[in-house]
Amino acid sequence: MRDYIFHVLFVWYPYFCITAFMIGSLIRFDRDPYSWRASSSQILRKRQLFWGSNLFHIGILFLMVGHTVGLLTPTSVYKLFVTVEQKQIIAIAAGGIAGIICFVGLSMLLHRRLFDARVRATSTTMDIVILSLLWLQLCLGLVTLPFSLGHRDGSVMLILSHWAQGIVTLQPVDAKTLQGLDWPYLTHLVLGMTLFLVFPFSRLVHIWSAPVWYLGRRGYQVVRTRKPLGGASARGIAAE
Repeated sequence: MRDYIFHVLFVWYPYFCITAFMIGSLIRFDRDPYSWRASSSQILRKRQLFWGSNLFHIGILFLMVGHTVGLLTPTSVYKLFVTVEQKQIIAIAAGGIAGIICFVGLSMLLHRRLFDARVRATSTTMDIVILSLLWLQLCLGLVTLPFSLGHRDGSVMLILSHWAQGIVTLQPVDAKTLQGLDWPYLTHLVLGMTLFLVFPFSRLVHIWSAPVWYLGRRGYQVVRTRKPLGGASARGIAAE
């Protein structure tokens, strides 16, 4: 029975979540484009939102990049630069710092969402659910740090990375290899996959619309002034 449960959770469930993540996002964009937004409440309790949002986004972006690179980089590639043990220490240190930053920011956002009456009135049930799931997932990630310090040889990291790479390459490993892991790792994995599952039904879809293209744009920005400039007409100035 235990083998079957692990097979369902760590072989079938990832593909179910990924499928829902991709297809659900496409369907929502096609059928309900006006809900494709972050539903900002910026005008309410702005100071707490400023600090909470910035700390959260800085931390979560670092964690996302770290998890992606750490889990999906083949062992033979990163061993050209660092050993498995060194990579483990780097992951613990960098992940711990980013996790704490993200935890502070997310806690501020969740507190604002739950305990400010005006913000609470503008929130949907899914807004609260998704913030709570993210907060719980972050807590689980921080809980794994002491366990990771007990596995500084990188053995657990190798198990997790081989599992993630197997899922991505459609060659899933035997789920039995995960049975020896401590409960925080397993819970962290399951909840992380669940976040992909609920992604299309939450405000997280605005991630798809992040204007990263803006950083490399090549056009001109037209700047106009209402005040006449000496020797120049009021029709505008084109600036790079």
